[in-house]
Amino acid sequence: MSQAIPSRLAALRQTMRQHGVTACLIPSADPHLSEYLPAHWQARAWLSGFTGSAGILVVTQSHAGLWTDSRYFAQAEKELADSGIGLMKQRVAHTPEHLEWLQQHVGEGEVLAAAGDSLALTTQRQIEHRFIETGARLRTDLDLPGAIWTDRPPLPAALVIEHALRYASVSRADKFTRLRSAMRKLGASHHLISSLDDIAWLTNLRGSDVECNPVFLSHLLVAADGRATLFIGRGKLSDALVAALAADGVLLADYATVTDALGELGANDSLLLDPARVVSAIAAAIPPAVRRIETANPSTSHKARKGEAELDHIREVMRRDGAALVRAFRRLEERLIVGMTQTELDVDTLLREERSAQPDFVGESFATIAGYQANGALPHYRATPESHSTLKPQGLLLVDSGGQYLGGTTDITRVLALGETTPEQRRDATLVMKGLIALSRARFPKGANGPQLDALARAPLWASGMDYGHGTGHGVGFFLNVHEGPQSIRPPVSGGALVALEPGMITSIEPGLYKPGRHGIRHENLAVVVEADLTEFGEFYAFEALTLCPFDRRALEPSLLNPEERAWLDDYHATVRAALSPLLEDADLLWLERHCAPL
Repeated sequence: MSQAIPSRLAALRQTMRQHGVTACLIPSADPHLSEYLPAHWQARAWLSGFTGSAGILVVTQSHAGLWTDSRYFAQAEKELADSGIGLMKQRVAHTPEHLEWLQQHVGEGEVLAAAGDSLALTTQRQIEHRFIETGARLRTDLDLPGAIWTDRPPLPAALVIEHALRYASVSRADKFTRLRSAMRKLGASHHLISSLDDIAWLTNLRGSDVECNPVFLSHLLVAADGRATLFIGRGKLSDALVAALAADGVLLADYATVTDALGELGANDSLLLDPARVVSAIAAAIPPAVRRIETANPSTSHKARKGEAELDHIREVMRRDGAALVRAFRRLEERLIVGMTQTELDVDTLLREERSAQPDFVGESFATIAGYQANGALPHYRATPESHSTLKPQGLLLVDSGGQYLGGTTDITRVLALGETTPEQRRDATLVMKGLIALSRARFPKGANGPQLDALARAPLWASGMDYGHGTGHGVGFFLNVHEGPQSIRPPVSGGALVALEPGMITSIEPGLYKPGRHGIRHENLAVVVEADLTEFGEFYAFEALTLCPFDRRALEPSLLNPEERAWLDDYHATVRAALSPLLEDADLLWLERHCAPL
């Protein structure tokens, strides 16, 4: 824990007193409500010392609490130690969620401050609705963390590039035409988009303003009459790219002027926006006379359904990525056999070296998770030079990694047996594998959603009285964010949208099991929804596995797999062997064949 955290909290509390503020809410968010944030908007991490991607900090004069989910409990306990900030575990019985806690602790006439540039419009409304009962007041015009953050990093200024049509597959003009058709059906004269993945996809542009996510800071205002304005930092696009955008009806304006443009809309205009993906500070600039149409951005569902050309690129990327992993895992195995000292950091280096050698590789899609033995029980563990483990020729190594390629985004988890394993480890790894196989083999009717399928992956663990705290699957972008909506596979959430799984949607399938202090298991493939059958009961869909890399059968107990599960695993490995063999030779090919042999 940084010694600076208590002094920062003290400075925040002093500023709160100066403004008559009872409580300050600091979410993990930026003006685009991104999952991963530029350093400029990492106020929650700066104030708390907690570095996980998901967390909400609440500070009063007498209390400071950090709300996060089960993926980060162990990490948060370590990083918050002696900071004066308590861990508030989300979705745990008898622990109030942060909005409930605020309702209980901010009373009549008292003020809650939350910076409007990082507060979703939907969250603002939820707070204000709760405060109707208590008489408390929300102020979004105060950025109190920003007032004391004297060395706050500047906005990123990386250049923006074009995602070539040979990869993007659909032209910018065609994407805008489809979007405007959806706008007309909804009766919208204008559409505000603040979500960075939607903007990057629509414009066929990519950037590097956010680590591992090829997006760029911007807002987009689309008019139904054929005009669009991209609000972006000056100098981030080349003259040639500016001209290409103009030819497609996309003009540029300064990033900070989006509120000015919204303020110019009139009573005859109707604005489409997604209140879950627009912050309150920007929504406040919309004149009251403008009719609002509030629904999900049409582009979110458009980009979720990958076309055949995109899927062809992704399948090729999966082959290249799988071959890179085979080379890296083989090298790691051989180093351990000859007694070379290897750490979790070396795993990261090996993966980066092999992926970097692949065609069209751009970078990692997220920070590699290489967790040996007990570290594998931390779902979002990250080895650092200051804190990491040395590998030994025994036990389990969990490796969750991914790459960004011009032709697609990958995300894969494998559990490697580095030597002798325990019966408990093999049993646990096999139960998780049974869940992955069950969901991968699923057939489901048109209209089925992720929460309906989630239990298939958990059932083998439930039967043994075990479970895991994260979702089973997230959508994945096309050379975009590794976590992409609207689809997901997770337990039902009160008030959560039930998004049907449709052909072309890519999702991870990643059940897990975590035993703190002992080991962690997670098996993960990416899969695409495909049409499977047409019966008297309607259309049925299935999953096609996209990820191509062997599972380490040495970590499994084959006797726990039934004949259908064994057949699925053997068939998968036969597919992997056929796809990767042409890309490998010598020791790498022998390694592949050994690990793809039938059970």
